[in-house]
Amino acid sequence: MHLDVIDMHAFYSSRLGQTAAVALRREVRGFWPNLSGCSVLGLGYATPFLAPFLGEAARVIGAMPARQGVIYWPPGSAALTMLVDEAELPLPDAAFDRVLVAHYLETSEHIRPALREIWRILAPGGKLLLIAPNRNSLWARREATPFGHGRPFSRLQLTNLLRDAMFTPENWGSALQLPPLLLPFLSARAGGRELFGGKLLPRLAGVHLVEARKQIYAPIPAIEGTIRRRQRGTVLRPAPARFVTARSCRAAGTMPVPQTNSHRPGSG
Repeated sequence: MHLDVIDMHAFYSSRLGQTAAVALRREVRGFWPNLSGCSVLGLGYATPFLAPFLGEAARVIGAMPARQGVIYWPPGSAALTMLVDEAELPLPDAAFDRVLVAHYLETSEHIRPALREIWRILAPGGKLLLIAPNRNSLWARREATPFGHGRPFSRLQLTNLLRDAMFTPENWGSALQLPPLLLPFLSARAGGRELFGGKLLPRLAGVHLVEARKQIYAPIPAIEGTIRRRQRGTVLRPAPARFVTARSCRAAGTMPVPQTNSHRPGSG
């Protein structure tokens, strides 16, 4: 079972969700302290963690899967979000230097093809930062949060998935060490920080963060014909946009993106 975009937005508008977003943004920033000139894609429901890169990266785009729906983001500006098919992203090869994935793999029905698509759109040497729920945490057992839906992962499971998809895991982190009921209250007393650091309770943290680099020195094995054999009737295409292939984080510039209104699956 997965949450739709309205449920995600409601959670991150709540006190618990805002506190969780602050903690996760701090961890993401620790992995990527400066993305000047980079092309950045947020995949899944990643918009709560993309705001720090606006005005810094050359381009920032949020892509949300069709099963979840899409929301207009950022508020008060031209839309930088679009609706996509997770097994066939409507994006060119090697178009992004960084891909941030959140609230995506745990509810994906096509995990391996989805990871292959991320591999395809990453530039050579590009990096993926994956945020995934920890199967050992209390967050994964609480359905009142998005982290309690779908499939949680262990570090070993994430490592195997990434390596099978031609990624090399390089750096690990964790966040949300406090249980959901205690996080807003105890983190407020600690000036917005969690009282228990990731070094003390990494195995019980709510989420894993893993940074992985794209491998380019081996062929991509076939995946049961699922990547290239599509059902044409279900492919979703955004409004026409001119994408520039990312070559390095030194390449600055802007990319026009399709303007998409908020949409909830089944709402028409």
